Amino acid sequence: MVVNSTAILILLGVFLLLVVLRLPISYAVAISTTLCLLYQGLPLATLAQQMVKGIWSFSLMAVPFFITMGVLMGYGGISQKLLDLADACVGWMTGGLAMVNIVASYFFGGISGSAAADTASLGSLEIPMMVDRGYDVDFSTAVTISSSVEGMLVPPSHNMVIYATTAGGISVGSLFLAGYLPGAVLAGSLMVISYILSKKRNYPKGDPFSIKRFLKELASSIWALSSILIVVVGVCAGVFTATESAAIAVIYSLLVSVFIYKGLNFKQVWYAIDGCIDTLSIVLILIACSNAFGYCLTMLHVPALAASAIKSVTSNPIILALLLNLILLILGMIMDMAPIILISTPILLPIAMEIGIDPVQYGIMLVLNCGIGLLTPPVGAVLFIGSAIAKRPIEKVVKAMVPFYIFMIVALMVVTFVPSVSLFIPRLLGYAG
Repeated sequence: MVVNSTAILILLGVFLLLVVLRLPISYAVAISTTLCLLYQGLPLATLAQQMVKGIWSFSLMAVPFFITMGVLMGYGGISQKLLDLADACVGWMTGGLAMVNIVASYFFGGISGSAAADTASLGSLEIPMMVDRGYDVDFSTAVTISSSVEGMLVPPSHNMVIYATTAGGISVGSLFLAGYLPGAVLAGSLMVISYILSKKRNYPKGDPFSIKRFLKELASSIWALSSILIVVVGVCAGVFTATESAAIAVIYSLLVSVFIYKGLNFKQVWYAIDGCIDTLSIVLILIACSNAFGYCLTMLHVPALAASAIKSVTSNPIILALLLNLILLILGMIMDMAPIILISTPILLPIAMEIGIDPVQYGIMLVLNCGIGLLTPPVGAVLFIGSAIAKRPIEKVVKAMVPFYIFMIVALMVVTFVPSVSLFIPRLLGYAG
């Protein structure tokens, strides 16, 4: 294996330098790839070919549909209905509104699949509501942003589709099924720390549990929750592909938002779609540029070199698993999720598989690590969204997040070292070996 050290240095060095300079990730990836190709004397047509190849995929067509579905349902007035359902479920507990916040994020995540959408949509309702009821504003913000990560694990998540496409040969249905229990583990860990802090600070309880109210709120929310069934049941039962299910879910979301919940009229639909296009353009250019970057990585044997370097540190599978998590957490602190999935998967997935981690389990680990990264400085997009909604300084929110970081790491360790948490449901339904 011939190693071109200078080309590798140009590719990775320029990329890291541009990231540090806060250039948009897509530009950093494209510029570093271009310079690497020029140094090696390769035609720039290679760049264009690899970018087109990156998005020339039927499976990736599910991504714009899932994004559109989430935006339509988010604009369609379902946030309050999901809050009411969560309140009927857990509002009676100590720190009831914190529990409502966490459970609502689990419900909403199954619709939007986005931590940022969860925080922006539910946070604007939840944070003021909690503050009005006597909760500390920094605690309220910390609960809101930490629980939003559940939405990246609970299907349908467009990040799971991106991972399945990048890893190759992994069923989207198995990844969808694998996200339910880890999402519940994360929600449970956040509820434990919320209960401890609520008890210590004497935060209030809500109204006593009422089965009548629960059934009423469930009936009101059933139209929104049914969108999840369309996608997950349809894909896992083999009725249609992830792309087809996503397209059907968009039509369903449009009908529910306009005609049933009446949160949108046809004029507002165009504004919602405009927002989808903005988000989608960012995602697709990242995928296109990252595929060209990945081509250079493979051509320069970087995955094999990285694997050898990591395995030279230790052969202990436990330490290697912890090291993989550490690398992903650090990447999550400085980069967005899509480029992390696209760039790191070819390098780190083979190492994970060598130490016995199933590709489906690794996908859940990857997404959860990236989710925690969205809550950490210096990049932390969801951290900034929550801070902006609450009108609180970043440093105050980060301080309030410390106990939540600890319990999220505990959930990550459970996902890493207890494979059945991710694989039980897929194996039960015949999707994983």
